[in-house]
Amino acid sequence: MESFGTILSMSLSLFLLMDSIGNIPLFISLLKDYSPRKQRLIILREMCIALAVIILFNFLGDTLLDLLGVTPYATMISGGIILFLIALKMIFPTGRDPHVESSHKHEPFIVPLAIPLVAGPAVLAAVMLYSHETPSYITLISVFFAWVPSLFILLGSSMLKRVLGWRGISACEKLMGLILTLLAVEMFLKGVTLYVNTSP
Repeated sequence: MESFGTILSMSLSLFLLMDSIGNIPLFISLLKDYSPRKQRLIILREMCIALAVIILFNFLGDTLLDLLGVTPYATMISGGIILFLIALKMIFPTGRDPHVESSHKHEPFIVPLAIPLVAGPAVLAAVMLYSHETPSYITLISVFFAWVPSLFILLGSSMLKRVLGWRGISACEKLMGLILTLLAVEMFLKGVTLYVNTSP
């Protein structure tokens, strides 16, 4: 039961960090010159590439943090801070990366759809931190549970745009940022509690 709760919490955090709803305008803009079938194929390919990169960081993260001698409470405190900063950007957006928004003459491949829009620095950092705290299989399950709904949301991005409109999409992103804020604070407090309980 505890493992299920951990998976649920990690999945929700990773889903929010992937920001599939917030990425809908960028995906639509970058793929507007392609047919609906071609758009779906590109999205599926890029999402699979992003998943492969995330899984790679899952296995590298634990080894890297062990080599650096990073303690569990340090990973939780720093992870909480990272998630909190990302959540603030979701709630109070300051604009997208101009390099990401620039037009592409060729079909997008890996950059920018897979990286950094889906497998961005925040997602990769979170996966590395989670891999140091929990068994690899739990992190992998959490990644998959976050990736699947993100995939379906992006595959249905055109329909969601028609239903929600740009304002609706923006409101959903802010709501996701608020939820992520709560998870970030919880992770930070767990790290502080662990430090207090284990420090001499």
